[in-house]
Amino acid sequence: MLALVKTQKGEGFFSLEERPIPKYEEDEVLVRVAFGGICGTDIHILHDQFTYYPPVIVGHEFSGIVEEVGNKVTLYKKGDAVVGEPHNKACGKCYLCRNGHIQNCNDKLSIGWGIDGCFTSYVVMPEKLLHKIPEGVSLEEAAMAEPSAIVAHQLLERAHVMPGDNVVIMGVGPIALLAAEMSRIAGAGKIILCGCTSDKDYRLKIADELACYDLFIDVQKEDAAAIIMKETGIGADLVVEASGAASAIRTGIRVLKKRGRMCAIGMTGAPTVEIPWNEAMMKVLDVQFNMSSSYNGWNMALSLMASGKLKVAPMIGVRPLAEWKRAFEDLESGKAMKLLLKI
Repeated sequence: MLALVKTQKGEGFFSLEERPIPKYEEDEVLVRVAFGGICGTDIHILHDQFTYYPPVIVGHEFSGIVEEVGNKVTLYKKGDAVVGEPHNKACGKCYLCRNGHIQNCNDKLSIGWGIDGCFTSYVVMPEKLLHKIPEGVSLEEAAMAEPSAIVAHQLLERAHVMPGDNVVIMGVGPIALLAAEMSRIAGAGKIILCGCTSDKDYRLKIADELACYDLFIDVQKEDAAAIIMKETGIGADLVVEASGAASAIRTGIRVLKKRGRMCAIGMTGAPTVEIPWNEAMMKVLDVQFNMSSSYNGWNMALSLMASGKLKVAPMIGVRPLAEWKRAFEDLESGKAMKLLLKI
């Protein structure tokens, strides 16, 4: 089977190579991959900015069809449409696992960086990490389940966006728009997107189609802090940092009201970021750092998709696996919102 492989450490070193169909254990499922979503993490791996263990097949966001099951698998059968949580190899014994946080286990080796992932024809998943795709949700839409689950977990379960909250979202990428949609679903008050001039050409048009925000601020041409303070009066209740930009993180702290909350989802790609620490202290801010998704996050995301409340189709573009390089380039240049590789 043809697979997109990170062949060795360093910048680049992505290659399409032939790999054998993987073997599965008695409690595992062999899934025929339909679509694999390109994540910011995959871009970080390309540029040697994220943990990975080469040679490894990249990709951790997928939808697919069950091809074969191990003899101890009881919940799935051949032909089932599924998605899967990328929490492979969690130990099940540490304090994180025992408290239900397998996504943060130190021994976790997820598909796409720790073990072979989904940018290929078949991926092996433990039965316990799979979810059936609800009726009415397409395979393309379902391939957005993983980023949607992250936002559902971090924004709804942990940051607790509340009815009436004024929410500022840093970024106009997929995570940002998912956060805007879920903020709207949760009953947020004013939703403000902060982005760049280049976002107006493509990404903001998708946000318009989703009707998920009230105001867009071009941070390259406008004084975001002044506008947000004018729009909210006392500052934002919640800032969702989905850009990974150091300047956006600093602005987010400055526009929060006293005792406001920051939900940090964007990875910076840099080891350190300078922030106005004393200002955050004086405001008594709650800053919530986030990584990965929970079981309930997946259930919420799939349920919201099935209900039609969470719309992901306008964000999606599809490219064949052979065009992976162009797909990565288009994402990095802002010419696409969310690209799926059709396997």
